[in-house]
Amino acid sequence: MDIAEAGTKLPYWDKLGDDEKRFIAGHMSLRRFSKGDIVHGYGNACLGTALILAGSLRVFILSEDGREITLFRLGAGETCVLSASCVIRQITFDTNMIAETDCELLVTGSAAFDKLVEENIYVKCFVYQVATERFSSVMWTMQQILFLKMDKRLAAFLLSEYEKTGRKTVRMTHEEIAVQISSAREVVARMLKRFETDGLVELKRGSVILTDVAALKNI
Repeated sequence: MDIAEAGTKLPYWDKLGDDEKRFIAGHMSLRRFSKGDIVHGYGNACLGTALILAGSLRVFILSEDGREITLFRLGAGETCVLSASCVIRQITFDTNMIAETDCELLVTGSAAFDKLVEENIYVKCFVYQVATERFSSVMWTMQQILFLKMDKRLAAFLLSEYEKTGRKTVRMTHEEIAVQISSAREVVARMLKRFETDGLVELKRGSVILTDVAALKNI
């Protein structure tokens, strides 16, 4: 996919005038990241806004002692605006973004996007709509961490993966699951072992097989 074709996939593309389309097209780039690459954060320069063309990203914050708290994940067709904190000045906290899989992103430079936001009300509304949706995701995550017991959090995560992929096999290690639900690997391992004893899952190397979806929903 070239820049011209990718640009038409921007959610606000149809709301741009011809001059704006030519302007923004000159400030876009296709960026590819391999699984595990840091896309944004850790002191990197402001990325700008990123439309995910393929793959998935995980957005998280990092505590002083190195603990990661996953805020949300993004997939193909979704836009990340938290990577444009230098443009959206109301974003006052630092986030980090890592490629969960091999990714291709359409990145709009921060200065050009800033100009577009200031001059096009549709783009400004789009940005704040997306920011509001991401804020809702963050609040849901905080509620999970603060108020739900570990068994409920783990069951909810396994079910969300099942509903997203349609497969009962969740191909993640205990460590990867722990990162996703902001817990410790040892805690996740113990809870998964309990789930296995109760007949809810079957544990394989590098994966978890859901054997009783109805029971997980009951949790």
